[in-house]
Amino acid sequence: MAIKVEMPKLSDTMEEGVIAKWNVKEGDKVESGDVIAEVETDKATMEVEVFDAGTILKILVEEGAAVPLGETMAVIGEEGEDISDITGAGDSSSTDESGDKEEAEEEIEAEEEEKETAEQEAEQDKPAEKDDEKLSKPQREKKESKSSAPKDGRIKASPLARKMAEEEGIELSRVTGSGPDGRIIKKDIEGYEPTAEPAVASSREDTEHRVSQMRKTIARRLSESKYTSPHYYETIDIDVEQLFAARKQLNEMIEGKVSFNDIIIKACSVALRRHPMVNSSWQDDSILEHGDVNVAFAVAIDEGLITPVLRNTDQKGLQQISSESKDLAEKARNRKLEPEQMEGSTFTISNLGMFGIEQFTAIINPPNACILAVGAIRDVPVVKDGEVVPGKRMKVTLSSDHRIVDGATAAQFLNTLQGLLKNPLGMLL
Repeated sequence: MAIKVEMPKLSDTMEEGVIAKWNVKEGDKVESGDVIAEVETDKATMEVEVFDAGTILKILVEEGAAVPLGETMAVIGEEGEDISDITGAGDSSSTDESGDKEEAEEEIEAEEEEKETAEQEAEQDKPAEKDDEKLSKPQREKKESKSSAPKDGRIKASPLARKMAEEEGIELSRVTGSGPDGRIIKKDIEGYEPTAEPAVASSREDTEHRVSQMRKTIARRLSESKYTSPHYYETIDIDVEQLFAARKQLNEMIEGKVSFNDIIIKACSVALRRHPMVNSSWQDDSILEHGDVNVAFAVAIDEGLITPVLRNTDQKGLQQISSESKDLAEKARNRKLEPEQMEGSTFTISNLGMFGIEQFTAIINPPNACILAVGAIRDVPVVKDGEVVPGKRMKVTLSSDHRIVDGATAAQFLNTLQGLLKNPLGMLL
């Protein structure tokens, strides 16, 4: 018995999937558990397994096509099995109806052609007002063009001619009609030869890019966030000279390298414990203050930004945060994150410092109350003890949902964060 392979729900927010790659072709034999396709969801590229053994009798969807949840992608069964009841193939009634319709249309077109030919011959028997043969070629073309384009702007053409022109990609406005009153008929389309277009300055062609499922989801979620959550922004400039020195010393003592972003994640986690309202979510008639501190961090990929989640970061050391963040970032770039690795965040960090961006504002990642935008570390002159000396500074901007976090609460959080980054030893207390 033939079995339908339907588009499964591969994430909690998935509404459709795009076939990124077929790993099988029609006629291949498969066993239960075999991965037959890779499907791009709104969060990652996931593998689709089959639960039954058999032969791939039909692949119904091409690579790159979007398939709604529950729709049939392929059919599995015994070799040579009749699957017309699933695919709809072999439905003679629809074929017969379409064939009868085409025959009727051809008969009507034939009658119209005969009528047009008769009218054309009758028209030719009338005395001409001008001898067209005496006109120059441009004059004749101008006259013919006028006859094909009546005053009401509608081009006269028979239904068959219009259909043929559409199939051949011919613009009727470029065709000279030979029927009565310049009407375009079948033989005009058959004998049409395109003329060379006037030379124009060359330019680069427009390029249209297919929007991925991930990009669609990013666009929808950020639009909802921006226009639903009342955003406001607070920026603070932090002295990170001691942070710079502490990181250098730390990396000399341990295996692997701790990044500035790892330290910022840890510092935010400590600050979130001290300011729990920043670690909250809006729920219409209540505010949910999260018990865990799960920090998401933005990773740039071709389709946009993806935010893997580090869980319980307030309870982890810098080495563990560093190791996990590198692993998650690598999976994110390769589109190998599992859905649970992108869910459950309570706070988000977006760092563009490595791109030289000094300051920016970020859109809140729902359902978070806040997101921290981290700028580049700058070498700047600063005043210490009445003297101008070299210093290192970093600007961070907190975007907050004003329904949850008031301005004073956001400011207190930033002041705590500033103290932790200015004196990294404070994170150990």
